[in-house]
Amino acid sequence: MKSILITGANIVNEGRISLGDVLVENGRISKLGEDLSTEQADIHIDGTGKHLFPGLIDDQVHFREPGLTHKAEIYTEAKAGVAGGTTSYMEMPNTIPQATTLELLEQKYSRAAEVSMANYSFFMGATNSNLDEIMKVNFEEVCGLKIFQGSSTGNMVVDNIESLEGIFKECKAIIAIHSENDSIIKANFDEYKAIYGDDIPVKFHPKIRSEEACYDASSRAVAMAKKHGTRLHILHISTAKELELFTNTIPLEEKKVTAEACIHHMWFSEEDYDTKGNLIKWNPAVKTAKDREAIFNAMLDGTIDVVATDHAPHTLEEKAQVYTKAPSGGPLNQHSLVAMLDFYHQGKISLEKIALKMSHNVATLFHIKDRGFIKEGYYADLVLVDLNNPWKVEKENILSKCGWSPFEGHTFQSKVTHTVVSGHLAFENGAFHEEKKGERLKFSRKF
Repeated sequence: MKSILITGANIVNEGRISLGDVLVENGRISKLGEDLSTEQADIHIDGTGKHLFPGLIDDQVHFREPGLTHKAEIYTEAKAGVAGGTTSYMEMPNTIPQATTLELLEQKYSRAAEVSMANYSFFMGATNSNLDEIMKVNFEEVCGLKIFQGSSTGNMVVDNIESLEGIFKECKAIIAIHSENDSIIKANFDEYKAIYGDDIPVKFHPKIRSEEACYDASSRAVAMAKKHGTRLHILHISTAKELELFTNTIPLEEKKVTAEACIHHMWFSEEDYDTKGNLIKWNPAVKTAKDREAIFNAMLDGTIDVVATDHAPHTLEEKAQVYTKAPSGGPLNQHSLVAMLDFYHQGKISLEKIALKMSHNVATLFHIKDRGFIKEGYYADLVLVDLNNPWKVEKENILSKCGWSPFEGHTFQSKVTHTVVSGHLAFENGAFHEEKKGERLKFSRKF
């Protein structure tokens, strides 16, 4: 593997920004310093005027492989992520077949080893009847267990209370949960369908997948986690009310219940349904501007611990269907860092906080081994950004296989210029170097 020297960059790491050089050898950061000799490396990258971040770790993506590859593939979506600064991801089990046995789970790892440009891990999926399979998993090799407590793409709802109790009691790994109450959603849906038939205006999506549905499921999950001492991580918080379930009064390392915010719940609000329609139809739903601001502020103050994407592509043809047939989800991982950097340009967040929420805290929360920080001895997962290089999102530069983005037409103020994945220069000024694939994430955990 070629060695890399990045010189003169503004290094954003562990709460500070410092000017310096980074030497990468044999996949890892071998030296941090100033005025390192360019003769020490095979590749020299001039970072003057740019900012170097630890690579993003996205703890929630849906890459649709196997079984749904007309929407997306591990290869295409990992590549889109790398272009946006995502060097590692954790992918969800609601594929076809669903990753609910150890054998099916390991098939996804084997496929990623062949095609993924980014580092990878895959969640084991929970069902009402697969506790025996869950207990076979080595969670030093697997990021966590995913429970759908609300229906979404693939419909993997775990709704048997005895099954949930058993999982929460026996599983010692991180349980990541999609938290919505299906019975509340169904009652709301039936009410709107009685009025509009299948063509329900999408602006009612947050009324159907309501605050009540989210809070009811999240509060029950937190109560069950506290009962059993479970390590619970609630994904894609979408309401201000749910924030009372979490705390920022103890260090992340000591939290048993943590929370994630997604880009779309901090960017869009219900006012955008009129222009974006089904393109911003997600589960849980984008809700009010008040919810959006509360989520953003909770992310800033540590009540919410990490920022992710819930990257979940569907084709435009699928999205163009009537409400009852249009699936929820959309592509986001190519634009997650630049979206957060737009918030920086608006004066809403610091660069150091972006690194904390998208890299450091994800590594800490999941106990990822030797990643998420710019430190000597750590894997070289790095992203170089030009903060002042505006570019417009257009179909021609969208890399997700689905070929569209909810950000289409928006001009971002910052651009990712280089991405290093496990010591390999994978992306450079719009060009990809695909000769080396990403690596399987490892976890430093004791159960």
